Amino acid sequence: MSLTLTIVIAVVVIALVFDYTNGFHDAANAIATSVSTRALTPRIALIMAAVMNFIGAFLGQKVAQTVSETIDPGVGNDALVVVMAGLLGAIAWNLLTWYYGLPSSSSHALIGGLVGAALAAGATAKWDVVVNKVVIPMVLSPVIAFGLGFAAMIALMWIFRRANPSRANRGFRLAQTLSAAAMALGHGLQDAQKTMGVIFLALLAGGYVGADDDLPIWVILAAASAISLGTYAGGWRIMRTLGRRIIDLDPARGFAAESVAASVLYTTAYAFEAPISTTHTITSSVMGAGATKRFTAVRWVVARRIVMAWVLTFPMAGLAAAASYVVLAAVVPT
Repeated sequence: MSLTLTIVIAVVVIALVFDYTNGFHDAANAIATSVSTRALTPRIALIMAAVMNFIGAFLGQKVAQTVSETIDPGVGNDALVVVMAGLLGAIAWNLLTWYYGLPSSSSHALIGGLVGAALAAGATAKWDVVVNKVVIPMVLSPVIAFGLGFAAMIALMWIFRRANPSRANRGFRLAQTLSAAAMALGHGLQDAQKTMGVIFLALLAGGYVGADDDLPIWVILAAASAISLGTYAGGWRIMRTLGRRIIDLDPARGFAAESVAASVLYTTAYAFEAPISTTHTITSSVMGAGATKRFTAVRWVVARRIVMAWVLTFPMAGLAAAASYVVLAAVVPT
């Protein structure tokens, strides 16, 4: 077995490990609101999220293409080391934020890791793609999700203003089964594709595919399976933060938040090919829907910690990836 093939296999394995950590790190995105409102039991919610994550991974390839275009590491073993270092930086940040229960973005950890490793190696970061399809959507999507979450909940409050509260809550608990499934489908659509994009980048750097080739079916299957298994493994630390510590949600607000978040995920994936953060999107829509109860109902101290993690994700994952590249470049033959 050639050295290049060995490194490619190692990168693919590390990419699937990242995909797995993405699953358990972001499992809370799809199900925390439904579990906190008791619309679904935790185990049923996890099974549903895992299945919908798997299905969502097969619904498109545009986000994967965008991720594969964020850097140009070149070809050969050194290029593969760049991709490997980017993944290790993203995994390190995912594990750190998971440990502290902070719902940070696996997506931006991945992009930040790739860019950090590329800069450390002197490779090319495609800043037009990074700025237009990553940074701008990264800033706009939480703002839009917050506003739409607030507006959707106001609309629901007006539409059901004369409804019996107990009956309405039962109805929204049932509706949350659909909205949580839609959110999980959107998570698979967005996040599994990011791993596909990195694996394609590794195959391209190793000379095993061409830039215009389609994603191999085994890449799609592997990424879909890894994120689904990770989702089923859970993510209870982050689930507590998202489901209870930001605000005590009721079924109507949970339904509004999930529906808005899912809509934003689908729109950005298909219309803009942008790899946005499912974490940012659902957390912001939860805050927006929750703020309709009263502005002080949102625990802004917790929200500030989450925002701080968001701000730090891109640079810290980049720094971790750059450090990983320095170590790997010293030990891996190129």
